[in-house]
Amino acid sequence: MAKTKNTARASAEVDRERLYEPAEALGLVRRLAFAKFDESIDAVFTLGIDARKADQLVRGTVSLPHGTGKTMRIAVFADGEKAKEAEEAGADIVGGKDLADQISAGGSLNFDLAIATPDMMPVVGKLGPVLGPRGLMPNPKSGTVTQDVGKAVSEFKAGKVEYRNDRYGNVHVPVGRVSFEAEQLVDNLGALSDEIMRAKPAVAKGRYIRKVAVSSTMGPGLRIDPAEIELLVKELR
Repeated sequence: MAKTKNTARASAEVDRERLYEPAEALGLVRRLAFAKFDESIDAVFTLGIDARKADQLVRGTVSLPHGTGKTMRIAVFADGEKAKEAEEAGADIVGGKDLADQISAGGSLNFDLAIATPDMMPVVGKLGPVLGPRGLMPNPKSGTVTQDVGKAVSEFKAGKVEYRNDRYGNVHVPVGRVSFEAEQLVDNLGALSDEIMRAKPAVAKGRYIRKVAVSSTMGPGLRIDPAEIELLVKELR
């Protein structure tokens, strides 16, 4: 019941018809957070793309200036020196065919991101039915299939995040936590917005960024004016 009352109280302070400025929206999200844990703050972009067409997919990575506030658990599929390189960079799980066999046999997927060297992809590719639906399949476009596994592990540990549109043309990415300063959240949102704008498919027609909203894990969503997002990006460039 308490959670219901808190949710209703927070929702009552949000104007559903209003388009907020980025700093105001993020500040209000922080103020309205009521959970006893450090809630994640997420941004959702609704894009003017046809997600059914391969040439209009929006996918890549972006390094958030202040990270996400989440400790990323990373699994690396590699052998020999590359496995050692991944371990030294701080990978949480490292293995080759043995790791793939464990996962195939129903082993625990206790990691948030998977990275693989190119030579391991014939093995990892067989895990598509397991890793794919969970968004864990390594992909060259997201920088998770690479020879430089040490650098990749370090970057993702430092706050690099992967983004990609869903089948409805939405891109959902965490930009920090309630404990972040408002300025840090604005910086992260700006970096993410800049990257998504740069990733605009050449064949996409009409308005590209149609809607933007931010919310905390338990809190209500606040809509941000897409025009203000474009201004934010211009200020950062």
